[in-house]
Amino acid sequence: MNERLALDDLAVPLRVLRLLAADFGHLPAPEEIYVTTIYPDRLELRFHDDLANFEAWREALGIVPDHVVYREQGGGRTRVLKASGDYAGAVLELTGYGDVPAPVPVGTLR
Repeated sequence: MNERLALDDLAVPLRVLRLLAADFGHLPAPEEIYVTTIYPDRLELRFHDDLANFEAWREALGIVPDHVVYREQGGGRTRVLKASGDYAGAVLELTGYGDVPAPVPVGTLR
């Protein structure tokens, strides 16, 4: 754990948040914006229930699809997409959560 930091020590991710608001203010707002003294050079944007919003940000930031990590949680009920990259001196991490579609029983499609 880091020793006690001052708010100035979080200047990099907070500056990046300001830049994102100015440059990408037209994009959907994340449900969570996360800055922590544990990782003072990181800004996390989290999108719940809509992977399209995650994708809009990924594309706008130029993160290639091959750099997206896919996993599932909640017993396979929730998709999780993660991608990260450097932006204006900070590590910018995007996380998207979405439901895994229920399987269609065999024989119901025609």
